[in-house]
Amino acid sequence: MTTSALVADRAEQAAAESLAAVDKCINEHRSFILEAGAGAGKTYSLIHALRYVIGRDGFELARKNQQIACITYTNAARDEIESRTDGNPVVQSSTIHSFCWSLLKRFQPELRKELPQISKWSERLEESGEIGSRTIEYDLGYPSAKDEHVVSLAHSDVLALMVKLLENDKFRDLLVARYPIIFVDEYQDTNRDIAEAFKNHFLVADSSLLLGFFGDHWQKIYGDGCGKIEHPLLVTIEKHANFRSVPEVVSVLNHIRPDLPQFASSTDSSGRAVVYHTNDWTGIRQTSSPWKGDLPPGDAHICLQKMMTKLKAEGWDFAPDKTKVLKLTHNGLADEQGYRQLANVFSSTDMYIRKEDGYIEFFADRLEPASIAYENRRYGEMFEILGGRRPTIRTIDEKRQWTADMDQLLELQASGSIGDVLDHLYSSGRPRLPAKLERREEDFRELMINTETERPSWFDRVEDMRTVPYSEVSALVKFINGYTPFATKHGVKGLEFENVLVVVGKGWNNYNFNQMLEWANSGVPTGKQDSFERSRNLFYVCSSRPKTNLAVLFTEELSTDALGCLNQWFGEGNVTNFQFS
Repeated sequence: MTTSALVADRAEQAAAESLAAVDKCINEHRSFILEAGAGAGKTYSLIHALRYVIGRDGFELARKNQQIACITYTNAARDEIESRTDGNPVVQSSTIHSFCWSLLKRFQPELRKELPQISKWSERLEESGEIGSRTIEYDLGYPSAKDEHVVSLAHSDVLALMVKLLENDKFRDLLVARYPIIFVDEYQDTNRDIAEAFKNHFLVADSSLLLGFFGDHWQKIYGDGCGKIEHPLLVTIEKHANFRSVPEVVSVLNHIRPDLPQFASSTDSSGRAVVYHTNDWTGIRQTSSPWKGDLPPGDAHICLQKMMTKLKAEGWDFAPDKTKVLKLTHNGLADEQGYRQLANVFSSTDMYIRKEDGYIEFFADRLEPASIAYENRRYGEMFEILGGRRPTIRTIDEKRQWTADMDQLLELQASGSIGDVLDHLYSSGRPRLPAKLERREEDFRELMINTETERPSWFDRVEDMRTVPYSEVSALVKFINGYTPFATKHGVKGLEFENVLVVVGKGWNNYNFNQMLEWANSGVPTGKQDSFERSRNLFYVCSSRPKTNLAVLFTEELSTDALGCLNQWFGEGNVTNFQFS
């Protein structure tokens, strides 16, 4: 057997050992954490654990009307888990917010008692009056106490209330009775307070709840994530395999992260992992914070285009499904992709990139796909996307009206504003807005008329969004759905591509890659571990996306120590100066 075949066989053996350790923990009712580095097959391990429990305990769980709760970070991950477990009814897969609310909503008296203690709610309730017997609901994620019958929670309120109610014995008993097993996907991104509450209340001797955490603390790149979880009663299982990348890329990952070495399952040695820097550029670099030391925007753009031309000449296919260009900030991508005004509307990039805003979710998941289906005369698909059976169209006039309204919609999407599109949908009802957005539009119109009424926090955002050309929505949706070669480093977490070009520069105060590289060599100063890990983790996530080729382009100037670290990680022959000529 060749050396490469032996290494590939070692990857399979390492994976089998980790899965056997998971099965053993389940059999012994011991909570565990599976630490699976990038490309190790974390989701495969999670699905294996779910299927193992279904095979072992599925009948008994169903008989007792119990389920395995699988908490995910995104709706897409939830859907994938449901699909890969064949929609088995003993598996309840949901995001953390949905999971928490499914339990919280039954405890209305307790919620009414605890809500005033949560940040900003005492002020809101002082303005609107006591909660009284009002129903507490969680719908769009916009906090409001204006309604005399209902109080609406923000996304963060749900998690804060969950932490509060987990102190309640009755609430914990209900949770365990309903979900005796809880698996947490991408555990490192779990809200810190939720993670601490789970540890404090359920990682105790003789606990009847079995917890399984699946993830990788080096891939924690969201601000409120808990990162590494440690506890004496938590069995740690490491997975030393990489089923994604060629040996050249895995070698870089192992140099970056020597404490969790991986065996590459691929025997293909045709890939490359290279770094290009711009230290020899002779122009004047930017001097203002946070771009100090980076190439001027125009020169950075030219550098990127030349880099892509070079890689194309070397055989890279820049089709969106083959290659991704990962850039540091959403701002750079917004300019590149044509949705700058829309990006400026939101205070958080997650609201539009991850579709946390209800309008963006509707545009991306329903309106844009339905419009494309209509243009291509796939009418059955259009109505299915819009969320229901084809409406009964009894007369020729009704058919003509649908056609006229959809044709007008396409015109407004091409040349009108977001407000024009929303007004058309609101007045025509073809297609109809979701009930949540219909109510929001009604509230918006009422507030526009009653100018003396105090306007809630969401009003300005909606007002600003309505002035943006709708064409920016189309550009954003193409980007979100992967129809361009560009992406953010955050947006591709968990994904893989044949080739990846990482463009590293300045522009975001939360990240300093030159400093990270220096500290990786010399040691992290006291009090700077969080800062170091933010940049290190993001660099690791980006570098671990490719299956075959990885290229990293630094547009910021690098110190001698930073270049030295890159030479150690990638190999001296693979770190070169980018030639502008």
